[in-house]
Amino acid sequence: MHVTVKLFAGLKERAGASSVDLELPDGARVKDAIAAIDHLAPPGMTLVLAVNRVYAAEDQVLSPGDELAVVPPVSGGAGDDAPRIHVAVREEPLSLDALAGFVADPRAGAVVTFDGRTRDVPFLDYEAYAEMAEPLLTEIAAAAVERHGLCAAAVEHRVGRVALGEASVLVAVSAPHRPEAFLGAREIIDVLKERAPFWKKEEGAWKHESVPRPS
Repeated sequence: MHVTVKLFAGLKERAGASSVDLELPDGARVKDAIAAIDHLAPPGMTLVLAVNRVYAAEDQVLSPGDELAVVPPVSGGAGDDAPRIHVAVREEPLSLDALAGFVADPRAGAVVTFDGRTRDVPFLDYEAYAEMAEPLLTEIAAAAVERHGLCAAAVEHRVGRVALGEASVLVAVSAPHRPEAFLGAREIIDVLKERAPFWKKEEGAWKHESVPRPS
């Protein structure tokens, strides 16, 4: 399926064009189109796709003839004081610098990060129920933001093969003071390990370390 996606603002400048042409499989969804143009966005920027001039959910199925436009964050909205949250499940290597950059905030006196890595073995294989994991990670991060008064929170988790020394999960938070930042980051990683649907295979065996509980 051939689609044309309109670009605006900084995305248009980075692409050097006002639109890009994509070839997507039949039945492709909004998230497939976003993934195909995600390289145009600076690290940490969340993109939204408008389909026929209406903001669309990531799981919405695209049809030939749809009018598509990718929308970077707008200049209006809730204001600079609104907490920001970013979550992602990725196959490619994670960047702690990108997450730390996302949570940077002029109100923040502290930024705390957590970098969970493969150790002791040549690699780990991760699988996720991504459609459930990303909304749940958003819920976990939002709860920590609310409870500890964070300025921003970001969480990313790898899937696929993660080699020795590479990051499998990253957490970054910012807060006005260090106690809240430490507590917020600790809460996010601890609850993620208890509830998020990620699975790890180590040396041919799947590890089942926690039984998720309904919230």
